Amino acid sequence: MKKLYINIAVFYLSLLSLHAQPAEERSPEPDTTTYKSRKLNLEEVNFVSSYYHQNGNHSAVTGGIGTERLSDFANTIDIQLSNFSKQGRKNTYLFELGVDHYTSASSDKIDPSTISSASMQDIRIYPSLSWTSLNEQTGNSFGFTGSFSSEYDYQSVGAAFNITRLSKDKNTQFDFKAQIFLDRWNVILPVELRDEVVKGYRQGDSAPRNSFSASFSLSQVISKRLQALLAIEPSYQHGLLATRYQRNYFTDGSVQVEDLPSARYKLPLALRLNYFLSDHYIIRTYYRYYLDNWGLRAHTAEIEVPVKFTSFVSVSPFYRFNTQRGTKYFAPYGQHSPGADHFTSDYDLSDLHSNFIGAGFRITPPKGVLGWQRLNMLEIRYGHYVRSTDLNSNIFTLNLRFK
Repeated sequence: MKKLYINIAVFYLSLLSLHAQPAEERSPEPDTTTYKSRKLNLEEVNFVSSYYHQNGNHSAVTGGIGTERLSDFANTIDIQLSNFSKQGRKNTYLFELGVDHYTSASSDKIDPSTISSASMQDIRIYPSLSWTSLNEQTGNSFGFTGSFSSEYDYQSVGAAFNITRLSKDKNTQFDFKAQIFLDRWNVILPVELRDEVVKGYRQGDSAPRNSFSASFSLSQVISKRLQALLAIEPSYQHGLLATRYQRNYFTDGSVQVEDLPSARYKLPLALRLNYFLSDHYIIRTYYRYYLDNWGLRAHTAEIEVPVKFTSFVSVSPFYRFNTQRGTKYFAPYGQHSPGADHFTSDYDLSDLHSNFIGAGFRITPPKGVLGWQRLNMLEIRYGHYVRSTDLNSNIFTLNLRFK
């Protein structure tokens, strides 16, 4: 379930960054003859706060039945600083700190005898630091990112490298990013199995889960009104990919913990088209096809139509549809075959389809929000998610930008 609300939140927050200018509104080429300060300057500060709540009836902790009620209150703040090197390149430093607090009713079923089971409620802290070096004349850049994440039973260390290359006319852009996450998590078993060695692990053992991914994207300004982007994002995971406190029930009445392969390959392919209909309307469309070696196949289509009422007030309704063919390892409660090598009753991995609909309201008044010059942008977004597996959720997000 944590995977679900993180995925929805990531998608939802990513919509906040989709406010690119049309080609005809791009800023003029920088004046390279002007003196550029080598002092570190504060460019902007962004604060994002969101509240997510879901309900459902197919908890993986209890084998595909039971409550999926979950709440997550997430807050992130990022501080962007910049200066110029001796060679005239712009260095940008981005520090981000995120803190989430979530509660999960189903996690209490890991050990019903306790008042509060591990992971029933937890705090996740995830700082990161990025550095990017930009040649403002060519638009080419490269950079590095380091990150860390910690919660009750999970720790992660990450690193990334990114590079951007633009054509001479600035109409074609290629982006590449490589990421690695080296994770360890503490094995938590259902209370009734804690005196046993289960699938090679005892209660409290530490297990690795490492992820490697790359992203290749090519964007093209086709005309003054139309822009396109094609992206390929292969990834590979290895380690303990099953959640050991999630139960699975079999046709013979037995129960075992979730067991999934120790390796997973993923290949998402995506296409984005942005059409600038007029000064007041933009049509943003997105399609993504996903496949992996566990047998999952998924199609996702999105549309967002920002409507600009004035130069500093806009509303952005959006809609996303997703359909998925589940993994071959999934079966509902009590329907697993005793001789199966791998098995899960996590409905995130089942056949499903979902709808996500909502809207954002954004203001960027020239004199600042509520007359506060430093607070130059406020955005509020709401989204409602409904899934065919009897799960629904709501998310509210506030985004503030200070300059």
